[in-house]
Amino acid sequence: MSQALSLYRRLVSLPGGRWLYGRLICFKAPYFATIAPHFLTLEPGACEVAIRDRRRVHNHIGTVHAIALCNAAELTAGMMTDVTIPPGMRWIPKGMTVEYLAKAKGTLVARAVPESPAAEASNGYAWPVRVSVRNQAGEEVFRARIDMWVSPRKAA
Repeated sequence: MSQALSLYRRLVSLPGGRWLYGRLICFKAPYFATIAPHFLTLEPGACEVAIRDRRRVHNHIGTVHAIALCNAAELTAGMMTDVTIPPGMRWIPKGMTVEYLAKAKGTLVARAVPESPAAEASNGYAWPVRVSVRNQAGEEVFRARIDMWVSPRKAA
């Protein structure tokens, strides 16, 4: 089990544990703090993160900025990948294709799922992940496809 998943499972049942988990992830990868993620689900094959609609993530028309949505997509896809791929493998985003479908307002939930099961491979491979961001009404406002490059960890 990945360290990220083990820590999540320990914290999720504690009061404020989901908030604390989000803060710890942002400490490790500071740029994600810009969206103040709140983890709803983290398990092999799925990750859900909520982001609140607040001024610091707004664009000039008062909706959630496109890059904040990309940030949420990369975070959910990365965390889902981290807890899903076999031990001994590592990952990095290699490319992202996005679609902006509607104005993003209110609390938004990003959900990442893989397009296919993680491979047991001895060399690197591309692994596509789908991310859907929905508003409180359940309307999809944004979607992304992120190609993760999964490869063996270097020997220590």
